[in-house]
Amino acid sequence: MKDLEKTCAEEWDKSPAAMCADMVQNYRKRLTSVNDNKSFCTKSNKAPSSTQPLIRPMVQATSSPVRDATPSGEARASSAVTLDTAALKSELVTAVVAELQTALKEHHSKIQAELQEMKSELTRDFASMRSELAGIKTTVSEVEHSLSTCTDDIVALQAKVELLTKEITRLDTKCEDLEARSRRHNLRIVGIPEDDSYSLTTTSVSSLLKEAFSLDKCPLVDRAHRSLAPKPRSGEPPRPIIARLHYYGDCADILKIARRQQRVSASNMTFSVFPDFTAKVAKARAAFNGVRRRLREIEGIKYGIFYPARLRISRDGNFHDFTSPEEASRCF
Repeated sequence: MKDLEKTCAEEWDKSPAAMCADMVQNYRKRLTSVNDNKSFCTKSNKAPSSTQPLIRPMVQATSSPVRDATPSGEARASSAVTLDTAALKSELVTAVVAELQTALKEHHSKIQAELQEMKSELTRDFASMRSELAGIKTTVSEVEHSLSTCTDDIVALQAKVELLTKEITRLDTKCEDLEARSRRHNLRIVGIPEDDSYSLTTTSVSSLLKEAFSLDKCPLVDRAHRSLAPKPRSGEPPRPIIARLHYYGDCADILKIARRQQRVSASNMTFSVFPDFTAKVAKARAAFNGVRRRLREIEGIKYGIFYPARLRISRDGNFHDFTSPEEASRCF
């Protein structure tokens, strides 16, 4: 309120001096008109409204002496004018302050109602957000629990997978070794044509081996058959013959002679004899074919492939073993 009163006083002080002088100069005439009209409106004959400001009684009391022309009457009139101006100023300030207070109260009530509505809306929103946040927390907690369980299961499964991988590797190696051992008595005969002129029996294969390698007696052959592949068309190479010998010594002697002769002839046929390796071992040994061709062109170097797939190179009494063709190629 002090700030409001201060503002009203400043606005009053800003009133022009001419307006104040005019009010003082015409005060006597206006006061006489008010007295003649008995405090009613001086510009019409209608009764005064509720909003028409009334002249204070003290002003009416001082109105009769104003008509005197004596100097003392003039002084009293001037004093009355000064007092009435101050009273009018105070009354205007009071009215303005009252109107401003009323307006402020109305605006304050309106603002307070809007703030209350906004507060209620925010409270509802916060309640909804808290409910949603509680649901999210519950979901996150469940996900964390599930994730923890899954992590434990994954760790257990990884350990089990590693164990099973080792076991599969061990079993695969064991099966490969058993298959390779079961083929130690086998011979792979390559180059025998597929026609009816040659009867594929154990006796005929035994006689063929004796004639080809000049053996003292016919080796004992338990089984003999073509490899398990589709019959080739005309012009394609014939399927190899797999012959199983009863004695490993006969098989080893034949392979030793076959490595020296490379290709042998018998019964008007030229063929080669090789050991019967498994597919995995044969593929690993065939990977060294390029290195072996390069070694044949170098003088003074001896080489050989040991079971299952290990290349040994010797030169000047020094031996070097290689298990991969890349490693053997780097030595050049």
